[in-house]
This record gives sequence, structure tokens and C-alpha cells, in this order.
Amino acid sequence: MTHPIALIADSTCDLPPEWVERYGMLIVPQTIIFGEEVFLDGITMTPTAFYERLERTGEHPTTSQPTPEAFMRAFQRAAEQGAHEALTFVVSSHMSGTYRTALQAAAEAPLPVHVVDSCNNSMGMGWQIMAAARAREQGADVAEMLQAAQKVRERMVYFVALDTLDFLHKGGRIGAAARLLGSLIQIKPLVYVKPNDGTVAPSIPARSRAGVIENLFREFFKRVDTTRPLHIAVLHNLCPDDATALARRVESTYHPVELIIRIPSPVLGAHTGPRAIALCGYAEPA
Repeated sequence: MTHPIALIADSTCDLPPEWVERYGMLIVPQTIIFGEEVFLDGITMTPTAFYERLERTGEHPTTSQPTPEAFMRAFQRAAEQGAHEALTFVVSSHMSGTYRTALQAAAEAPLPVHVVDSCNNSMGMGWQIMAAARAREQGADVAEMLQAAQKVRERMVYFVALDTLDFLHKGGRIGAAARLLGSLIQIKPLVYVKPNDGTVAPSIPARSRAGVIENLFREFFKRVDTTRPLHIAVLHNLCPDDATALARRVESTYHPVELIIRIPSPVLGAHTGPRAIALCGYAEPA
């Protein structure tokens, strides 16, 4: 589908493929590196294959942001498809250099490009893109699409229960959660993404997996306005039973208008590690 305003995102947005197709989005892949092997996120490495390898080998992969050329190819494709301008969402600039790379490419693009630092990742970015896409469907211009995304960004709540902080620490994305490191052996960490700047901060850990998932549920719903329509994603690093149980609890307790289960991008899994599970979503503004 061709739109006068193209929607582009890097692959850490974790949007369901059917949504990407329906709204005619273009996705720029990030890169995953296992030793000498290099993979493109979602193209030559699927999330399932990545997490299976992570659990099987215990390797610590690294990641790399898209090149300016990768973004330029997306901008050129958007122009070829008939777009007059483009709105590009990228992972938090506090987590990656992707924002700078996208800006660099935008300066040379064949059409006007508006680059948005989502101050988030995964569906913390994905929900913003969907707000922009749905606004576009209603006839919104770029300014109105940006406003719709911003309203969602400001209301985003995103908590992640980890089996370990080891991957977050080694990946350099630990932020304020570093103060939990002294208790790594004793606890299951709980962290959250701050929606104002996209950094990671600690929440209430637990001594068991069941305990940290309970804390995840409780702390998430303390932060979100449950009197408003809810859009929620359950994210899991290949622990489907836990994710299904959590989604059922969310559905039966709060009845969100939109509830999805997704396996996050390997680029994110490289920093959260095996068996992480998360709640990510927002309440619609009044």
C-alpha cells in the first residue's frame, strides 16, 4: 500500500508482521553478531532461532546499528513508492547510536524525513508507530501523526523481569540498574524503561522467578491508568508458557482493548538474556 507519508522503523520495534504489511511500513534491520557470524535482524536471524542458540550455547552476542546506507535504501524505496515525506522511528538514543545514523541518512534523503527518537524499544516504540499509523488512516498530516505518537510515548509503561542482569551489564545498557549488580546471585531483577529518556532503571526484584513475575504484574499496573482503554504487549524471550499465563491474567483482570504476545528482536535479547519476560503498554489519553 502506498501512502504520501511513509512510515519507517528500525527492526527493534517488534511490530507483528501483519501490522507492518497492513500499514505499508518499511523496516530497517539491525545487526546481530555471534563471534565471526553476522546476521540481519528478522531477515537472516529469527527471534526464535536466536533465543534457542542463546540458551543452548550461553554465548554473549553483540549488536550493531544499521548503517546510513541501510536507512538511505529505505528512504529511496519510500520515494519510489510515491511517498512525499517519511516519518522514521528508532530505538532510544540512550540505548543505541541508531538515531544519529538515521539523522545522517535523512540529511541526504530524496524526500523530507522526520526522525523520531522513540525513547524506548520493542513495543515501547511499536505502540508509538501504531498510533502514528492509525492517525494517518484518519487523514492526519505529519504534525498530527507526531502528536499522536508523542501522547503514547508519554504514557508508555514498560517493565522487564530478567533471569539475570549479566547480559544487560555486558551490553552496556544497564544504566541506573547497576546498583542491583551486587545482588546478582540472590535475586531475579526487575527493571523498567523510563519513557522520558529511554534509560533503564531498577524496580523491585525478587528471590524467585514466580516472585519477579508477580512484581512485574503489580508494578506495571500501578503505573498505568486502568480506568482508560489499555493497549498491552506481553514480550518474552522464548518462555511461551509464562507469557501465555501472564497474558491470560492481564486479559481476565483488566480486559485491554488490545493485547498481543511477541518475541522481542534478537538485538534486544542480546541485552536482556534468556527467559526475560515483560509487560509494555499504555492507557489511552482522555
